[in-house]
Amino acid sequence: PPEWDKARAVVAFDDASKQLVHLLKYRDQHEAGLAMARMMLGAGRSLLGHAEVILPVPLHRRRLWQRRFNQAAFLAQKIAAAKAVPWHADVLLRVEATSSQVGLDAKERRKNVRRAFVVPPEKRPVIEGKTVLLIDDVRTTGATANACAATLKKAGAARVFVLSFALVLEPARLHIE
Repeated sequence: PPEWDKARAVVAFDDASKQLVHLLKYRDQHEAGLAMARMMLGAGRSLLGHAEVILPVPLHRRRLWQRRFNQAAFLAQKIAAAKAVPWHADVLLRVEATSSQVGLDAKERRKNVRRAFVVPPEKRPVIEGKTVLLIDDVRTTGATANACAATLKKAGAARVFVLSFALVLEPARLHIE
């Protein structure tokens, strides 16, 4: 079973959703991110009602420098502002510069992110005993969300919910096409 307690996604990852994701992720089109965040507010209503803190799936500092921004943090900030829930980009950190998950199967993805995340001891009070809502743009196999949830629970989070914009319905097919 996954480490998270509940998970939701807005849409299946298909050509249309892929286009929105890529506009935000690779082309800095914030309008696409605003549309995604609005849709996530609707699909994540049941999760947002319980969230005490919102965290984005973090990027390693090198990847952040290359991309110039973290799309999950952009989405988390917009969702948190709309619901008046605190959000933090410095509680869950990616300390391992993992290789891109693109092209990896489920087992390889799990191995790739196994020890990638930490919660610094001084940040634990932000999540201890709380319900954390973890935000990401796409959930493929769930390996990243699972590693994040395990790290957050080990650091004291009571529950971890995952809200993604898109969900890949057949991860194995990504490697055939």
